[in-house]
Amino acid sequence: MSTFSVPTREEVSENNQAIFDNLEKGLGFVPNLYAYYAKNETALGDYLALQNRKSTLKAKEREVINLVVSEYNGCKYCQSAHTVLGGMNGFSEEQILELRGGTASFDAKTDALVKFTLSAASNKGKASAESVEAFFAAGYTEANMIDVVIIIGDKTISNYIHNLADFAIDFPLAQELNAELV
Repeated sequence: MSTFSVPTREEVSENNQAIFDNLEKGLGFVPNLYAYYAKNETALGDYLALQNRKSTLKAKEREVINLVVSEYNGCKYCQSAHTVLGGMNGFSEEQILELRGGTASFDAKTDALVKFTLSAASNKGKASAESVEAFFAAGYTEANMIDVVIIIGDKTISNYIHNLADFAIDFPLAQELNAELV
């Protein structure tokens, strides 16, 4: 089996080195996932542009999507990173585990977002009529739906990269869930 490594700053292009420097300034370190993208000349910048695009969804709602999709795709790296980010966005440990498990009993609007996200991700965009109806009934719009799909795509990219390369997780390891999603 192939072994994949995370490049150091010295091993990436000058353009990616500048991005590493900005990440170091902003985050205090360069997460291994971002560093791995830098093996490709343009992927890191492209991915960060996608991830940092303007959205109709709040940061907390984006974390809901990230947690649900990362759990569904079985990406331990992204589960771990977004458990930390979910906590930074105001979710308790119990709420994060519940979100990863596919529900949000603590908030009806969040629950509609969770169920719509999981249905869309697990059915290749053909979300159940019930989840779509509940999503819109909760107050979400078609513009929000488009952003949910973009975020599902964004997170799926990272999930697949880590699931393929399986490099070290540089966040506290997320707790395992007992049940599989869908």
